[in-house]
This record gives sequence, C-alpha cells and structure tokens, in this order.
Amino acid sequence: MSGLQLVNDRLEALISSLSAPARKDMARSIGRKLRASQQQNIKRQQAPDGTPFKPRKAQPVRSKKGRIKREMFAKLRTAKYMKTQASPNEAVIEFAGNVQRMARVHHYGLRERPSRRSKAVTFTSRPLLGLNKYNLQVIEDVILGNIGN
Repeated sequence: MSGLQLVNDRLEALISSLSAPARKDMARSIGRKLRASQQQNIKRQQAPDGTPFKPRKAQPVRSKKGRIKREMFAKLRTAKYMKTQASPNEAVIEFAGNVQRMARVHHYGLRERPSRRSKAVTFTSRPLLGLNKYNLQVIEDVILGNIGN
C-alpha cells in the first residue's frame, strides 16, 4: 500500500468520524469557496487550468464597428445561476435551470441553434467549471481546519 493511499484512508476515517451536520457544513464551505474560485475564473475569461478563453468569432454583418466590449458569461457567474448544494457526502456546483443547457454547450463545444430559425452553430469549447491545484489546496485546508476543531 502506498503512503498516499494510507493518508487518504486515514483522512476518510477522520472525516467519517464527524457528525452528519458537521460534514454538511464542511461541504457547504467547500462549495462556497469553490464557487467563488470558479466565478473568478469566468470573470478573468480563463479556463480552470489557466488558459484564456478563445475569443468570440467576428460577426460578418454587424451594424456597429469596433470590438465587442461585453465579457462572455457575465450573468452566468452570478449566484443566481451558479448554485451550490451540500450534503454530508458531497458538495456540488452546478448551473441552474435553462442556463445549464447553454453552459453545457459552451463547456464542451457542442452544436446548437442560437435561435429557432438560425442554422446550427458549433461553439468553441470554453471550460467553465473544473478543478486545479489551487482548488485542491483550498479543499484540503477546509478539511484539515474542520478536523482540527
């Protein structure tokens, strides 16, 4: 058995020794911190791994000249659409309602019709949610902080 597996097993035992409400509170705090991190990534227009989003395609016919000044996914990162859920066993960050379909299309780079009468468009993949080393460190800090108390 590797040393990492031994540590993981001991951490799981310590976490499971916490009461269900304490585990739920810990999951809720992890969810909030991860949601804040994901919101910052979207605000900076970058994927969870740090690579910048690919820019929007230039529109062939546009009444205004110049660049598009709106940032992508501005409303998507708000707490109204990016929800957290917590249970004693897991913390979940997801997009709510109709926004979930749109987020999935952009996250995976799928094909969709922007409106009923338009042609199907293949969107560029722009990962919206994901974990990186910083997120894993935050999760570890919250777990160790709750076990130590």
